Amino acid sequence: MKLDTIDKKLITLLQKDSKQTTKQLSLQLGLSVTAVYERIKKLEKEKVITQYVALINKNKVGKSFLVFCHIKLEKHTKEYISVFEREIEKLQEVTECFHVSGDYDYILKIYVKDMDEYREFMVNKLTALKHIGSTHSIFTIGEVKNSNTIVL
Repeated sequence: MKLDTIDKKLITLLQKDSKQTTKQLSLQLGLSVTAVYERIKKLEKEKVITQYVALINKNKVGKSFLVFCHIKLEKHTKEYISVFEREIEKLQEVTECFHVSGDYDYILKIYVKDMDEYREFMVNKLTALKHIGSTHSIFTIGEVKNSNTIVL
């Protein structure tokens, strides 16, 4: 799907606030409500827009300790990759997992309450997974930038 200028503006507006009504969006885009509705439906059908979510204040829900954990598998084989990825999906503390190049095979983004909860997670869940050769944890000190917006 080729995105035109209006599609890009619409996507930008939805990334800022997806709860806007089609009427609000139509006023900002200079289009009819029907035209905006049809564009949104097309973007959803084409999987340009994949879902709508609520972003949560991690401090208000007791998950303010953010850890990035590098994982190296024992061997980088299809079987080990498959097993690891299937198991990592089950860990609710892991919000994002990326298969990467370099010294490590994966980077995990993990939210927990505090260091004690992270230790419990590492000992009882993460290192209990098969085929993990080593881990390297990085604890965040502060958040400088955190954006979910993809600039078009």
